[in-house]
Amino acid sequence: MSADLVWSLVKNNNAYLVKRPGVQFSSEPGNLTNLNTFKYSGLANNKTVGVVPAVSGKGIELITKKQKLSAHNVNKRVNKITIAKGSRRTALSVANIVARNGYRPDLRQASIAALARVSAILASQRPAKVHVKKTKGHRATRAKRA
Repeated sequence: MSADLVWSLVKNNNAYLVKRPGVQFSSEPGNLTNLNTFKYSGLANNKTVGVVPAVSGKGIELITKKQKLSAHNVNKRVNKITIAKGSRRTALSVANIVARNGYRPDLRQASIAALARVSAILASQRPAKVHVKKTKGHRATRAKRA
């Protein structure tokens, strides 16, 4: 089916649609900005890009959808790449795949959304800092003992 036909069928009613006053969001896989628009739709477009945390807990998994395969090869339609290099090298790899290699030329602005999602995922995977509670000073600790 064409992407326009699929979009006309799913734009107002699908399982991923989240309606809020004045705006509609979408929680579908492959939608980088979570906006319910044709440009970012993971359901309607033949080529999509998705960024999710890796199963191992370290790094990200970049999911791209291949354009044309038969209906019998649905599991081969998705290409998953696990990237766990470090924050800067991971961001560079995602930027190269999404925008620079021409996978979806119209997503050049959305590559910023992909990079934002990558940095948020990597920040959530860092261990939490342990804050040591500081005392007021030597005299304050001595006064409490007496």
